[in-house]
This record gives sequence, C-alpha cells and structure tokens, in this order.
Amino acid sequence: MLRLRNISKYFTGVKALQNVTLHFEKGMIHALCGENGAGKSTLMNIIIGIHQPDEGVILWNEQPVEIKNVQTAQRLGISMVYQERSLVDSLSIAENIYPVQTPVVKGGLIDFPLLFRQTQQLLNELGLINLSPMTLVKKLSTAQKQMIEIAKAIAKTPSLLILDEPTASLTHSETEILFRILKNLKDKGVGIIYISHRMSELQNISDIISVLKDGKFISTIDSKTPAQEIVRLMVGRDLESVKKSSNVQMEVSLEVENIRGKGFRNISFKLHKGEILGFAGLQGSGRSAMARALFGDEKITGGKILKDGKILHLNHPSEALEHGIVYLPEDRKAEGLFLHSSISENIFSAQLKKGFYNAAIADDVSLKLCKLFSIRTTTVKQHLRKLSGGNQQKVVLAKWLAQEPEILIVNEPTHGVDIGSKEEIYQLLKYMTAEGKSILLISSELPELLFLSDRIAVMHEKEIIGILNREEATEERIAALASGIKTTKMYICK
Repeated sequence: MLRLRNISKYFTGVKALQNVTLHFEKGMIHALCGENGAGKSTLMNIIIGIHQPDEGVILWNEQPVEIKNVQTAQRLGISMVYQERSLVDSLSIAENIYPVQTPVVKGGLIDFPLLFRQTQQLLNELGLINLSPMTLVKKLSTAQKQMIEIAKAIAKTPSLLILDEPTASLTHSETEILFRILKNLKDKGVGIIYISHRMSELQNISDIISVLKDGKFISTIDSKTPAQEIVRLMVGRDLESVKKSSNVQMEVSLEVENIRGKGFRNISFKLHKGEILGFAGLQGSGRSAMARALFGDEKITGGKILKDGKILHLNHPSEALEHGIVYLPEDRKAEGLFLHSSISENIFSAQLKKGFYNAAIADDVSLKLCKLFSIRTTTVKQHLRKLSGGNQQKVVLAKWLAQEPEILIVNEPTHGVDIGSKEEIYQLLKYMTAEGKSILLISSELPELLFLSDRIAVMHEKEIIGILNREEATEERIAALASGIKTTKMYICK
C-alpha cells in the first residue's frame, strides 16, 4: 500500500530523519514506536502532506507520488488522528465529524436532519451509542472528544488510517471500544499505523512493530517481542529500574472530610507526608473535578479540608499555592504551559506574584532545574512548543517544584510521554516523597498506579467506593470497584 524509501528530512541543518525505509500494508496494524524526538511525528507529517521529504521516494500502491499537502493525502485515502485535538468546541458532534462532506439542501443550506441521521449511524457503527450528534463538543469529556476525533477520521473512509497516541486520554473500557473499531477496519482491508508509548497496547493491538531512534529506522519486529527488548531498541540501553518503595510517614499532611461540589460528593481521605495516594476511576467518575477543588479551581459546597490539622478555605488557586498545594493538570498544553514562551518563563510563571521578573535569576534557576529534571534542551530560552512531550511534562513538574510545595496533585503525569521520560518522571515523584512531600496521583494507567501508589482510592459515580492498600490492590480489584462492584474484601481504609 504505502512504501517509503530512504526518506530524509532536515530542519535548520538538523537531520530529523535519515534514510528511513518502511512498508505499510493493507489489512495490517503496523505499530510505530520510539522515544520523543525519534522522528515519528516528522515521518507522519510527511505521509500526511504537512512536510515534504528532502530525500527519498514515496510509493502509493506501487506508484511514485508526491504528497504536496493534506488534501492530496486525503484524496489518496490517508487520514490521521492527531494527539492534539482539532475539534471546534462551539459546533456539534455532527458538524465536527463532517466539516466538509456536510449534506445540503437546495440553496446550499445544511440539511441538519440528514446530517444528524448520518452521524448517528456512524456513531452506532463505532459503538458510541451514548453520544448524540446534536451535542456541542464543548460539553464532552476529554476522552469523548478523542473518540470524536477518531470518528471524524473514519468518516472519510480511509484506506490508510494513522493514529498518534489515540488512547492517551481514554479509559480502559474506551480503549477496548477503540481496539474493536480498529480490528473491524483491519478486517475490511484498511491499513493502520498505530503510534503509542504504551508497550502493552503495542503488543495487544498490532501485527508488527517498527522502531525509530534519533531519526533512523532501527528494526521491524514481531508484536510478541518482549517489552524489555522493544524498550532496548528504542532507547539503546537498559533503563535504570525505579524501585517500588514507600516513603510514607505517620504524620497526616492533608485530611478531607465529606467534601462535595460539582462533579463529586462525599469525598473523605487522609494523605500522609511522603505518601503517594493514587486515584483510579472511569472517565466522569469525579477524579479531576475533585482534584481541581483541592486546588481551589472548583467550588466546594460542603465538607472540610484540613492541612496540618487546620481548616483551609480554598476559593482560588492562588490560595492553594499559598498553602503549598500545586496542581499538574491533565492537559499540559491547554492548562499547564505557555507554548510560545521560553522554558525559564514557563518555570517562573507561577511565581510572578512574588515580585518583579528577573530574567537572569529565572534563567539561572531554570538551568539548574533542567539539569535536575534531565530536560533535554540547548538553552532555557527555547520555546516550549519545540520540546518533546516528555520534556514539556518535566517543565510543568519543574515549574511546581520551584514553588517548593508540600502537596502535589498530579493528573495523568505521564500522558503521551515516551518510556524513557516516563521512568525519569517516576524517579522524580519518588524523589519528592523522599523529601517529605505528599502526592495525590490521578492516572488512567493501572500499572502506573499499582507501581507508584502506597494506597489507591477508587472512584465510581462521583464518590470514593473504596481505598485499597498496596498489598491488596490488583488490576482486577481496581477495575471491579471502578465499575461499581464491591465485595466484602473491599473496604474504605482512611
């Protein structure tokens, strides 16, 4: 179907891709993996027509082609679901899925009844029966928006579908829906390029896996290859193992008593110094709403929050910051970073209230934090948009660590980052707890929660249904609780 021969691409003298040769076939799910900066995005942008190769040949159905732009790619039958969403919040699901192929009546007006029927049929085929075509996108959750992005690409009936980190915002059940959709497309002869940092996904859904490193093609291997071998091919070394350890102290840092608000209710728990308290739950269970409330970004309508035994009244994030509470949001690019500002400006953006901005001091402190966090950059004056996802995530962590917080609320801390950066972030979180800081960890990755957390609270329908100690927590028990199934062995342990 698609053959790439000796593809190279330069950016301001830097070789982003070097003589990459890859083949993608019909009816096959071909995974592509590599660290951030390995060249995956550049290669996909060439396939989709955003960039042109400086060297090499592209063959489509054995014929040489020049993919000049996105429209050319779409005419060939190539569609892509990007990691960054392209939906318009003010428009309905139907209008977003069919922005160009919208049915019209005489006079050129949109035929909304037909548009909604057409969209409903597509949603039903994809198993998204709980969504209405008329719903405005701004009312959807992050995961639902991701599913609409996927539906939008499939609506173009592609011959080749490219997905970039499609499950980064999805829960386990939504990921299963996506996998079912992809397997149906595969059976229909659609070729699929699947990009992900999640090893278990690559091995579960793909037929073969190709690895890129530093802009070069390394190898194409069977999807059943052990994860450790795949990681070694990606990073060129064995990763330093992060030990599963605990730094929990007896002293309670934060106590929450029956708080409630928009999207959560009856939330009670104790967070100890040096503890990582994980929060699991399906999309819409109330985890993020509760986390924002603890940061003063959502109103609490009842209950109490106590820090070091004293009641807190948090009406604004600035008040949470004054009490040593920081929040790393789920969507780092929309809520946590200024992409067109420098690394040092981002790191010091949370401290502007303290006085005048001194660029020299900011650069000096930021340089030290970049070394501590292993942020890969040539200068702290580099704009955030030019950094990889893993490095962007570490800048958010560095920004909040510069605040010298006591409590960190981290929402999906390894969202969309590569395996090497993920290990480094794990080490940083463990380092923080060793320093006596407390962490409230929200993650959709159960292995991540099980590895990092001292205890795991599971939310279901806006409430905590159980808190499991490390010894009793398993993926099966967490999944059962998240679905509302509670056995006699599952109890709330405050």
